[in-house]
Amino acid sequence: MSRSRLRVAVLGAGNWAYSAHIPGWQRDPRAEVVAICDVEKEKAEEFAAHFNVPVATDDWQAIVGRDDIDVIDIVTPSHTHFELAWAALEAGKHVLCEKPVAYDFRETRRAAELARSKGLKTKLGFTFRYSPGVQYARSLIDDGFIGTPFIFNGYEQNSQWLSPQTPLRQINPDADPNVIQTSSLEGYGAPVIDISHWWVGADYARVVGTMRNFVPERMVRGMSGLQRMNIDDGDIYLAEYTNGVLGSIQTSFVTIGNYPGIEARLYGSEGAIICRLVEEFGVAETIKLATPDGVEFKEMEIPQHFYPVGGHPRESWRSLFYANLVKDFIDEILEGGERNQGSFDDGAWVQEAINAVERSVHERRWVDLPLEP
Repeated sequence: MSRSRLRVAVLGAGNWAYSAHIPGWQRDPRAEVVAICDVEKEKAEEFAAHFNVPVATDDWQAIVGRDDIDVIDIVTPSHTHFELAWAALEAGKHVLCEKPVAYDFRETRRAAELARSKGLKTKLGFTFRYSPGVQYARSLIDDGFIGTPFIFNGYEQNSQWLSPQTPLRQINPDADPNVIQTSSLEGYGAPVIDISHWWVGADYARVVGTMRNFVPERMVRGMSGLQRMNIDDGDIYLAEYTNGVLGSIQTSFVTIGNYPGIEARLYGSEGAIICRLVEEFGVAETIKLATPDGVEFKEMEIPQHFYPVGGHPRESWRSLFYANLVKDFIDEILEGGERNQGSFDDGAWVQEAINAVERSVHERRWVDLPLEP
C-alpha cells in the first residue's frame, strides 16, 4: 500500500463507536480516522469535533466512493450491515463490520467471497477473541498445554436487561408473536461461539438447543409502556464437533453479572483453561490453569506482550480488547499475506451455527452441519 497510514471512515456515531472503534484506530499511529458518517448528521459532527476528525457527513455513499479511503468501519444498526459491507467491498475497501454481517450465513459467505476475489481483508467485531486473556489462552493451546481437547463450555451472560424497565432495542415488528425470536443467541452468543471454534479448532457436526423468554413484557426504545416481546433472553445448546470434542454454550442478558459476561473453558488430556472476561473489582479479565498433577485452578498473570501499547488489566475492556482487534486488522492489511483471523469467513461459520440452533429449537431436534447451501 502506497500510503504510509491507513485512512479510515467510520459509519455510525453511537456508543460503541465512541468507546471502542474510534479510540482503537486513533491509538495506532499507522491509521488515521478521516471521516465519520451517521444518518443524524449532528451526531457525526459532534463525534468529529470530539475526536478531531476532518469530515462529518450523513452521506455514506459518498464516503464509500472516495478513492482516498482504505478502510470502512461499520458500526451501524445490524439490519444495515450487509448493504454497507457489500457496497464497501465493491468499492475496493477493506471492511471492519460489527456482527452480524447478515442474519443468513449464506449472505455473509457471499460477502467473504467478494472480498477474496478483490484481495481485500475483512474483520468482524468479535471483540473478545482479541482480549489479552483469550489470546494468551490460544497461545497455550498452540503450545500443547491442553493436549487433546475433550470438552468446551462457553458462557455469555450479564444482567443488562434483567429489569423490564430497561429499554430493549426494537426487533422485527413483523415477527410472529407466537414464535420465539432470536435475540440473546445472536447478539450475545456470537462472541463465545467464535472463541469455541478458534480454541477447539474444528467445525460443528451437529447441535441441539433450547430457548426461553424469561421476561415477556419490556420497555422498548421508541415506544411507550411495556410491550410483549417473545424473544430468547436465555438459551442453551449442546454441540458435537467434527474432531470428537463435546461443547455447550449458554447465553443470556438476564443472568446476574457484569459486562462483558464471557467465560470460556477448555478441558483436555494434559490441562484445562478457564478464561473469564468479566469486569469485576476493577479488573477486566482473569485466566486460571490446572493440570492432572495440580487439579486446583491457579490464577495466572497474563504476559504483557498480549496487551496493546499502554494497555493494562485495569483498563476498560471496551478500549482494551478493541485496541488489540484494530492492531491485528492493521497488521493483516499492511502485511498483505493470507492471514485474516476473525474475518467474514469466521462470521459466516458463527452465523451458520446460530441458524442451525434456531432450526433445532423450532423443529425440536438435533440438526446436522454444515447446513444445506
